[in-house]
Amino acid sequence: MPLETTRGRIIVGIDPGTARCGYGVVVVKRRELALRACGLITTAAGADRSERLARLQTALEQILKRHRPHRVAVEELFFSKNVKTAMAVAEARGVVLAASARLKIPVDAISPGTIKQSLTSFGRASKQQVGKMVALILGLAKPPRPDDVADALACAITCAWRER
Repeated sequence: MPLETTRGRIIVGIDPGTARCGYGVVVVKRRELALRACGLITTAAGADRSERLARLQTALEQILKRHRPHRVAVEELFFSKNVKTAMAVAEARGVVLAASARLKIPVDAISPGTIKQSLTSFGRASKQQVGKMVALILGLAKPPRPDDVADALACAITCAWRER
């Protein structure tokens, strides 16, 4: 399913969420990284939870089929004090894993601390620091917005660097 290496290895990074799910697609060719696509998948706040997850799965599968990545990199769940939010993120992450498995794409799970450490050399870096580094690494004029997209690209970049 992946594109051949003459065009580089393709990695899709995902920052999972039920309401907002960021994605970023990078191409790795030799030692260079390039932005291929990025965006945000959103679902309606008033929709039934199962409908939101189904919408997320459909959108993710379309993205994966369009870009045909070698690997999907997904941010691991960070347990905060808000259990309701953690559960929603866990469900969205499950959809990412299921969509990737359906399309037979290997998945790397990367912790937020590892991503921050990889990009900024500081495991507790701010979202602004991560966004600035994503822009610098990918040669963008400014950090990607919203933060969910920057986080997804940071995840993809970290995965690419780990593959080396």
